[in-house]
Amino acid sequence: MSSLSSKIQDVFNEPGCGKNQGKSEKERKKGCTKQLQPGGAAGGCAFDGAKIALQPITDVAHLVHGPIACEGNSWDNRGSKSSGSNLWRTGFTTDINETDVVFGGEKRLYKSVKEIIEKYDPPAVFVYQTCVPAMIGDDIDAVCKAASKKFGKPVIPVNSPGFVGPKNLGNKLAGEAILDHVIGTEEPEYTTPYDINIIGEYNLSGELWQVKPLLDELGIRILCCISGDAKYHDVACSHRAKAAMMVCSKSMINIARKMEERYGIPFFEGSFYGIEDTSDALREISQLLIERGAPAELMERTEALIAREEARAWAGIEPYKQRLAGKKVLLITGGVKSWSVVAALQEAGLELVGTSVKKSTKEDKERIKELMGEDAHMIDDMSPREMYKMLKEAKADIMLSGGRSQFVALKAKMPWLDINQERHHAYMGYVGMVELVKEIDKALSNPVWEQVRKRAPWEETTWEERADAAIAAEAAALAADPELARAQRRSARICKCKAVDRGTIEDAILEHGLDSVEAVTERTHAGSGCTGCTGTIAGILDSIEDWRPGSINEPAKQAA
Repeated sequence: MSSLSSKIQDVFNEPGCGKNQGKSEKERKKGCTKQLQPGGAAGGCAFDGAKIALQPITDVAHLVHGPIACEGNSWDNRGSKSSGSNLWRTGFTTDINETDVVFGGEKRLYKSVKEIIEKYDPPAVFVYQTCVPAMIGDDIDAVCKAASKKFGKPVIPVNSPGFVGPKNLGNKLAGEAILDHVIGTEEPEYTTPYDINIIGEYNLSGELWQVKPLLDELGIRILCCISGDAKYHDVACSHRAKAAMMVCSKSMINIARKMEERYGIPFFEGSFYGIEDTSDALREISQLLIERGAPAELMERTEALIAREEARAWAGIEPYKQRLAGKKVLLITGGVKSWSVVAALQEAGLELVGTSVKKSTKEDKERIKELMGEDAHMIDDMSPREMYKMLKEAKADIMLSGGRSQFVALKAKMPWLDINQERHHAYMGYVGMVELVKEIDKALSNPVWEQVRKRAPWEETTWEERADAAIAAEAAALAADPELARAQRRSARICKCKAVDRGTIEDAILEHGLDSVEAVTERTHAGSGCTGCTGTIAGILDSIEDWRPGSINEPAKQAA
């Protein structure tokens, strides 16, 4: 566990991480794990994150060392696609039992690796550590090393038991595993000046295949996509790429940065969501390759391809723009999608009423401001009740989110479209943009909404009317009792990492004359964890005249 602890500290100290750049050295050591609220969902553990990151490597066997439920809960939970082997979709587990817990599960693990190699002969076996064998002290590094030597095949330990942290930490520990044991271990048959890596792309619903034909036409070869539709040999040879594009900085920043450090592969963060972003990404890829030795005429061909594809995409969107004009979208996602999808929706003429930034980096938020302006409604952590209220009050016509939020929209009887990893449609590149617009139009125009919004013949009052009445009664009670409104406002939890409520922050601002987020953080520790609430703290500072005791604005604000 000591080596695992040092590896986790190395990941926490990742200098390329946007959140880390705003933290002190002491705060970096604690990572970004937030304290869960009662009833909250953790969103996946470190083991789950590691499995998600590496399972799209299609021709290797992914063996989960632990109880069978760990494999059952992590198997194929994303819609990644493969152009070749389907071995990755076969679930393998050691399924340890009580005897293994007492005497250790290393022998069972070794036998499982042997059985997989004898039956399937994969190019490699990835072994995922889970909580129980980690806690009883199974040394998967030693077992993998012995099995690799005995069977003459790479057996890769992925040391990411669930209890060490959240899903995102698991993504990065998976990256560390392939950096330590896979990348740079084989050589490609040949190299060209046009070889690139795409990092953090998982080929969900076959999205990579919407972009690959464009790169093929330019003569640009994807030496390796880490990890969508990847083969073991591709990953092992990826150190020979001339440039890299990082798609998801949240999960794979450590791979991109360390490959630049170790192998001199420059990278940039880009997006293939939206017409203009796709064009920008193609230009950046070409520019990096030219700087690394590709002929300058590559840029001319790139511009010609962009001009042709943009014209086709705009023509494909045109029939929908009039129908979608003025429609308002609430976007509940995170990470790179928080800004890349915003750009795509704006290109279709849709209006964004808000976008979540719960999992976004500082750079993600800056990009959102560039797209939506300084007054962009960025939502740190919207509760289901707040989502429902926004949809119900017609502040949004459709919600785009992941599957976990869909029931809020369905309860509000509003259209919803899956934008996260479980979706069944590919939205990347120029053709993906047209597909996204088409799916939004289908969701908005579906006649089912008119039917479900009608009152049932046997209903005197609907549950929505009862809920609205309860909300109105609560608002009236607050308006009639300024002290109650003040108490409710002050009880709001602002920093979940450090469990700091708004009242504590307001008191610190008034008592010590604080006038900056940094000063509030130093005094109260709010904003010193994941830094996701710093925008909210800034808002409290900006609105001091609305809540300061004795301010002429305060009673009205309290009543509101």
